[in-house]
Amino acid sequence: MNDQHCIKGPDDKEFGKRLGVVVFFFSMFIAAIIGMLLNIQVVNVKKYKQKAAKQYERVVTEIAQRGVILDRNSRMLAESIESISFYADPLIVRNTPQFDENGKPVMVKATKKQKTFDNSGVVATLFAKQLGINRLECLKELTRSKGMAVLGRKIAVAKAMPLMQEKIPGVWFDKEQQRYYLNVAAQLIGSTDSRNEGSSGLELQLNKELKGRDGTRIFQRNATGVRYPAPDAQQQDAIRGNTVQLTIDGDIQSIVEDELSKAVDTFQAEAAASIVMDVRTGEILAMANNPAFDLNRRETWSPERARNRAVTDSYEPGSTFKLVMAAAATEVLNRKADDIVFANNGILPIYNLKIKDHEPYGNITFRQAIMFSSNIVAAKTAMAVGREKFNAYARNFGFGRKTGIGLIGESPGRVRSLANWDRTTLPWMGYGYQVMATPLQTLQSYAAIANDGELMRPYIIKRIVDTQGRIVMENAPQIVRRVVLAKTAKYLGKEYFQAVVDSGTAKNAALEGITVAGKTGTARRAAGGSYANPVYVSSFVGYFPVADPRYAIIVIVEKPKTAYYAATVAAPVFAGIARRMIACSEEMQKNLAVPSPEQAALGAIATVAVPELKGLRGRDAQRLLKWLKLEMDYSGDFDGVVVGQNVQPGSMVQKERVIRVALASRKSNKRS
Repeated sequence: MNDQHCIKGPDDKEFGKRLGVVVFFFSMFIAAIIGMLLNIQVVNVKKYKQKAAKQYERVVTEIAQRGVILDRNSRMLAESIESISFYADPLIVRNTPQFDENGKPVMVKATKKQKTFDNSGVVATLFAKQLGINRLECLKELTRSKGMAVLGRKIAVAKAMPLMQEKIPGVWFDKEQQRYYLNVAAQLIGSTDSRNEGSSGLELQLNKELKGRDGTRIFQRNATGVRYPAPDAQQQDAIRGNTVQLTIDGDIQSIVEDELSKAVDTFQAEAAASIVMDVRTGEILAMANNPAFDLNRRETWSPERARNRAVTDSYEPGSTFKLVMAAAATEVLNRKADDIVFANNGILPIYNLKIKDHEPYGNITFRQAIMFSSNIVAAKTAMAVGREKFNAYARNFGFGRKTGIGLIGESPGRVRSLANWDRTTLPWMGYGYQVMATPLQTLQSYAAIANDGELMRPYIIKRIVDTQGRIVMENAPQIVRRVVLAKTAKYLGKEYFQAVVDSGTAKNAALEGITVAGKTGTARRAAGGSYANPVYVSSFVGYFPVADPRYAIIVIVEKPKTAYYAATVAAPVFAGIARRMIACSEEMQKNLAVPSPEQAALGAIATVAVPELKGLRGRDAQRLLKWLKLEMDYSGDFDGVVVGQNVQPGSMVQKERVIRVALASRKSNKRS
């Protein structure tokens, strides 16, 4: 009987099996839990920490303040101002109680049996009232089912301050940078895009130097959605971009742009460009183009308006290229100003073609050939110099290669290699065809003559300074090479190019009391691949004062319609720019005050010619008259522009004479 009780029955065996299975699966379950815990807390701890952090942490990028761009006198040309943008999490806004003015939570009925909080209407009303925006648009953002709501972008700090001080659950703000420009030299300075990255001009070229280094801010969020800086996180401060100082003068730049605008309007031209250079240093004081765009209004930008024609466009220079011919004639042929040359009575048959002059000149002096811009004499002289030597002079003057100014998009122009010259290349190059040049290259060549024959590298970036005041990069005057002897340079300026202004084709470029040397150019441009119906490019390039040159200016007017000879179109623009910039620039007045025979003569005379004042600002007109030893009396708004004067331009009057002008208010003038 006892033995029977000791024997295990079938039920006991089955129970043991089942218990073993349960224990096994329970052990596996425990092992799986342990494995998951190890996976979360040991193996993939970083991954899950990041997931957890996303639930309550937010990493905010603090955009670095973009560096400023200054002119030569430290005047602000471009700067970044701080603005505020507001964002919200719609779910938190809608589901967090907001108390009304009576201290009761704002609630809406979700169902008949349930009430819920809704903060969106209160927040929409608050933002609409403070920012002056549409409440319904704001409410639409706050009722989004997913994503982030944008409540306001790039709001001025003063306007945003009351909202910044509000503690609204689910609403936060970010500081952003907005670029602001003085709005001169648009093509040179360029612009930035919505991400504060440079998109054109120097803003693009120097983007790395200007943009700085962004910072990061890590915030944590509590249960009510209020954000606060994470106490244990490493915060990285943003570093402001470097300061870029240019060689241009903001006032002179403005004057040049204004004169170009007048020329384009007057002559119904397609475009215009101008550059002002200090011939001794190579510094660019102004670089202007028309048409232009408004740097503070991105919608006005277009590729055509943003093109810096002064360095990107090349053209057949025409008669301004006769500088190369005159230099080579002086040093290779020993040609003198009084030498008699034959101009073939206005027509030179050559290789079944004809070179023509605008007047039928016969025997004239070489000085007269340059004064009256004889193409025939230029072609014959170039052939007498020879192809190898003429090519060498053209290249030594800087044609056919980049100037070294370092601006993006600069064209090298074109001078054919000798292997590609045909029999017409040399005579046609003598008067500026079958060669391509940029406005900057042409200006650089005349500046070399003004600088006693030494070609200077032009530059426009003066220096770059970091946030600690340390100079990161700095440009200095640099001589590229000598192109002609010093005595040759002086001879060319005095005997030929001063005569062009005094008695030749460029009388309209003359300045009162200051000698000017220069050359006009009226070049035909092929239209549709043919010269049968040509369009014209009018240009004048000159420098002053001749005895002690300091400044050079080039003016290019493309496709003028009401007139096309450079004497009528480009030369007066040169004179207008020069008069106004001398009157407005104390630096120029100081530099031009160096004693010279011309200035002594100016001081000795008792009468002066009254300049054209119409279109000038009151302040500019007063400075110009003061420089000429004249006084100004005015009626109207001093900040306006001159609309009339009591003495006709060009009239000779005694020094100290009072010139009365009428000034119109800025509001009543489209061009202020």
